[in-house]
This record gives sequence, structure tokens and C-alpha cells, in this order.
Amino acid sequence: MEQINEIAKQIRKYIFKTAYFGGTGHLASAFSIVEVLSVLYFKDILKYSVDDPNWEKRDKLIMSKGHASLAMYSVLTMIGYLKEEELYTFCKPGSCLGGEPKLGDIPGIEATTGSLGHGLSFGVGIAISNKLNNLDGKVYVILGDGECQEGSVWEAVMSAAHYKLDNLIVILDSNKLQAMGNLNDILQLEAMRDKWSAFGWDVEEVDGHNSQEIYDAFQKNLQKKVKKPRIIIANTIKGKGVSFMENVPIWHYRMPNSDELKIVIKELDLSEKELGL
Repeated sequence: MEQINEIAKQIRKYIFKTAYFGGTGHLASAFSIVEVLSVLYFKDILKYSVDDPNWEKRDKLIMSKGHASLAMYSVLTMIGYLKEEELYTFCKPGSCLGGEPKLGDIPGIEATTGSLGHGLSFGVGIAISNKLNNLDGKVYVILGDGECQEGSVWEAVMSAAHYKLDNLIVILDSNKLQAMGNLNDILQLEAMRDKWSAFGWDVEEVDGHNSQEIYDAFQKNLQKKVKKPRIIIANTIKGKGVSFMENVPIWHYRMPNSDELKIVIKELDLSEKELGL
């Protein structure tokens, strides 16, 4: 998995550079899902065409936690759907790259998200449509754990189980934090594995920063012949990769000051030249 770890390192660089030049962004939320996206896109898990983002037989990935758009934009750049210079227009007038991803504006974005709690419902609808149209493509949905405090998530969970959507795979970014603090201090969601299992889902649980574990879970998941939707609970660290951001709630939406920037440059192996300093 050395290659995947190098890819993850590059994604984190892109995430920070994009936010830096845009002057804003949800850095910590993007950093926590880097290894998951690296495995999906660069280990032949997610089916997509480099030359045709709208390939009919593709798998579709929905970033339900749309505030992690920085990670998604970075990956789409690395597979060739976006140009690097486009990244650095993030959140600027006239740019297609907003704080949350928008369907139709950006190749590889399968749903407009950002209002939390709706991405899984989109995924359920697409998964049902694929079955009705005899399409083999799978639907992947990345959920935040704080997002699971929304009731609409559990309506979608029940619907997916009812319709036996074995072509639907959720990855839960379980970093235990949300915008205003620790998840369970705000609304307790413990025993997440038991909850999803009780709702009729097939459940796996992994270290969300261990590329091999993530890959093995996806492979095991794809080989199962269960008539159930599937979920991989990825236990992650919000802000992973930058020491002072890790597991600190205030970094949900904040940019580093000049002293903190020096630490970021060192820990992400950036150079001042890359940031125009």
C-alpha cells in the first residue's frame, strides 16, 4: 500500500493548497477521509472512466458530507477530471468549485450536497434506478457521523434495507466530532455498528487511515452475496495529518495563522514556493 499512502499524501497537499488559495475551507473534515478516497479511486474499487465521467456503467460516489468537498476536488484533479489550476479558484467569483459540490458543474460530482442528511436518500434513489434499468453500477455514499443525527438519514437506512439494495455501499466517516464539539456530547450515537445492523444492513468496521484494512473491507464487501445494503464504518481522526488539527473541534472551519502555517508546511511536506510565499 506504499503507493496509496503516497497518493494520500498528495491529496492532503492539494486539500491544503486549495483552501489556502481560496482563503477558506473545511480542512479537518476533508483530511479525515483521504485514505478512504485513495483506496476507492486508486485501487480499482470504484468503477469510472478517466476519459468519460458520464460513462453509463460507472459506479457513483456521493459525498453526502459535502463540506468535505476539498478532498473530493483534490481526487478529481488527480484522476484528470479537473485541472490543477482550477483547484486554486476555489470559492472565488466565477469558479465552479464552491464550498459544497454541485451536480452538473463539476465532472465526477454525482449529487449536489452540503445540506446534511440528504446524500443517502439520493443514493437510495440511484441504487433503485440502477436495478430498474439493469445497470450493474454500484452507489457509494460517504456519510459523516454527525450527519447521522438527522432523521432523514434513518428514513433512507430503512428504505435501503426494505428494498434489499445490495448495490448500495455507505462509508461512515466516524471521526467522533462535529462542528460544535464532540459528537456524543451533542447527541449520543454510540453503538453505531449495532444500530445499522439492527436496521438490516451488512456492517464492517475498519481503521479509516489504514489503507490495507480499507482495501480488504471493500474487497470482502464486494464478494459477499448478501441481499442487503452494506456499510463500512471507518474510524477516523478529524484533521488527520496536521498535528494541531487532530481531534480538535475548532478546526471544523478555520484557517491557520502564520505560526500554525509553518507547522502545516512541515507536516504536509509543502514548500513556501508552492504557497507563493
